[in-house]
Amino acid sequence: MQPKTKAAPAPPPPLPAQRTQCPPAATVITDARDARDARDARAKQVLKEAVDAVVNSFAKHTQGYGRVNVVEALQEFWQMKQARGADLRNGALVIYESVPSSCQPYVCYVTLPGGSCFGSFQNCPTKAEARRSAAKIALMNSVFNEHPSRRISDDFIEKAVTEARASFKGGQGDPLEADNPNTGIGAFRFMLESNKGRTMLEFQELMTVFQLLHWNGSLKAMRERQCSRQEVVAHYSNRALDDDMRSQMALDWIAREQEQTGALGRELGLAERELEAARLAGRELRFPKEKKDILMLAHTQLSGSLSS
Repeated sequence: MQPKTKAAPAPPPPLPAQRTQCPPAATVITDARDARDARDARAKQVLKEAVDAVVNSFAKHTQGYGRVNVVEALQEFWQMKQARGADLRNGALVIYESVPSSCQPYVCYVTLPGGSCFGSFQNCPTKAEARRSAAKIALMNSVFNEHPSRRISDDFIEKAVTEARASFKGGQGDPLEADNPNTGIGAFRFMLESNKGRTMLEFQELMTVFQLLHWNGSLKAMRERQCSRQEVVAHYSNRALDDDMRSQMALDWIAREQEQTGALGRELGLAERELEAARLAGRELRFPKEKKDILMLAHTQLSGSLSS
């Protein structure tokens, strides 16, 4: 007689289904902020490493040993370019501008011959360190600017015009517009061809002038007065971005503020945030910095007229 086989115990009843709970909104926001902060920190570290690598390489190739004085090296770099025939309309002087502050971090901007502007991209405990930080990022861009791809040539113009046409009207614009100086694309080609042989950093001030004219609404006003784009480009191509131009644009913003209260403050806040983000990212700053300076000038003039 065979022993009876024990029956297997019945499986336990299934647990009641539980609802999956989504994490609280505050947790999601915090996680996203932490991830963004981590990306920003990594990007800043990569930027610092790239700048240091260029500066160290520059030191090795120019002196062969020791640390390079980036402020002196930057000035000597542009003096060398001028001596070799670069078309620097306002000379080879590198201009520094420290932002007034009674405490750290200190901020410094540097404007290169040709009009490009860069700023200190690190948290600088001293004004001297802020100047060095600005000089570092400017030196790196000056060195990279020597690459043939940064020089305005026939090939560069064709590529730039093609890209501009592709982004205009979704790429559906008339290809013949590029040869018509009275169209936006045609005016862009005219500007590039007028500066053939120069580098993009040497071309920056002229580009900034037209960016400001567009931002300020001046180009639209000129079109309404039946001015052709060719006439506008020809006029402003020979005009420097000076205090008179800034004062005129400041007056335009004062008029806007008088028509719509708060317009000046909103635009100034936007310009300050744009400039700060671009500075910390190590980007070229001339356009956002000029916008802020013009709006600050308008704010100061308006405040003075109201208090008098």
